[in-house]
Amino acid sequence: MFENISFANPEFFWLLLLLPLAALWYFFKRNEQSASLKISSIKGFSKGGLLPKLKPMLFLFRLLALAAIIVAMARPQTEDISTRTKTTKGIDIVMTIDVSSSMLARDLKPNRLSALKKVASDFIKKRPNDRIGLVAYAGEAFTKTPITSDKSIVLNALREITYGQLNDGTAIGMGLATSVNRLKESKAVSKIIILLTDGVNNSGFIEPQTAADLAVEFGIKTYTIGLGTNGNALTPISYNADGSFRYGMRQVEIDETLLKDIANATGGQYFRATNNEKLEAIYDEINKLEKTEIEEFKYYKYEEKFRPWVLLAGALLVFEWLLRNSLFRSFI
Repeated sequence: MFENISFANPEFFWLLLLLPLAALWYFFKRNEQSASLKISSIKGFSKGGLLPKLKPMLFLFRLLALAAIIVAMARPQTEDISTRTKTTKGIDIVMTIDVSSSMLARDLKPNRLSALKKVASDFIKKRPNDRIGLVAYAGEAFTKTPITSDKSIVLNALREITYGQLNDGTAIGMGLATSVNRLKESKAVSKIIILLTDGVNNSGFIEPQTAADLAVEFGIKTYTIGLGTNGNALTPISYNADGSFRYGMRQVEIDETLLKDIANATGGQYFRATNNEKLEAIYDEINKLEKTEIEEFKYYKYEEKFRPWVLLAGALLVFEWLLRNSLFRSFI
């Protein structure tokens, strides 16, 4: 009955404590409310039937009417809340992903690329108010998805990223320059690149330092992530006869100095991920560092529900008056 109902003046419910007191008063005073006649014997009188025993119902109707009035005074009401959000600081993000053969190394589970795609997917889902794009690079780079607010497109594109779509190699400068090109015309207040690699720059015709200078010129902050364990990792080294990869231990080599320089020059940060947990923690940290400011407006609409209680109280009092002046008239 009171589901989804709130009360504007709940303090009036304290008055309900008077009802038990009124009931006690009536119990002790009920015999004094009827006229009495002293006679020597009632032997010749009938016991009066059931009707006199129902007379306390009149007082019960009054108590119920009083309870209904108290509930009405507490002002029951339903509350309808509508919310509108306004993004006051939008962020455009390009995720730049290395898809070279070394990303199939199994030092992260099940491999580096699969681990990255899972963590990146979670990161995208946590940014509902930002536009996100994807750039993939190996020996060259291409835009997988331009910056868009449609997260389903970005997530589908992320799932489609695999090794073999590009010539092998690690063109960090090409990947960064392509990402800058996607963001340079952006009107967003904040423009971010998250560049991930597990190797050193060994391909492409754009130097990473040149791409970093472009990012600075267009006010694009770059977070860089070096992916891979320290030491050796189980990595594809050749093909088997059936076309599958043959794995072997190979030294992990990441140009951390370069990645730190890119991050420092553009105002970002460098991170090192050596396992699945650290990679996830890095994206969580970036998510906290780059907050989108959202202004939320709430509109409240109240609908008063006290009228049915007033009508109920009135009906009970009228019903009690009618009974008192008709059916129970001879007993009053």
